[in-house]
Amino acid sequence: MTELRVQRGSTRDQGLYDVYRVPYVEGMSVLDALVWIRAHVDSSLAFRYGCVNANACKTCMALVDGQVAYMCTARLTPAGGRVEPLPKRPLIRDLVTDTVPDDEKLPSPPPRD
Repeated sequence: MTELRVQRGSTRDQGLYDVYRVPYVEGMSVLDALVWIRAHVDSSLAFRYGCVNANACKTCMALVDGQVAYMCTARLTPAGGRVEPLPKRPLIRDLVTDTVPDDEKLPSPPPRD
């Protein structure tokens, strides 16, 4: 078993971390651990990934042990780790951030009368 500290919440000001004990398997990714946590411990944990669809790949970016990384390629160690949302991106909830570039967002609709 190892521990994974995950930043939770919908604002960065909260600074709330949940610590999860996960079964450690050599070579497992941080994403593997998060999927296990959501399936077995806490179904409310929010994170994004799209490994089954090449068009959605690279959506699992987060801050892993202080470095921006893809959670699917970042390896969990026997010592555990820490996962936080991407810095400098609007936080939606837990590890989910708005990663759409500002120039690609649709404009807001005009107010209705």
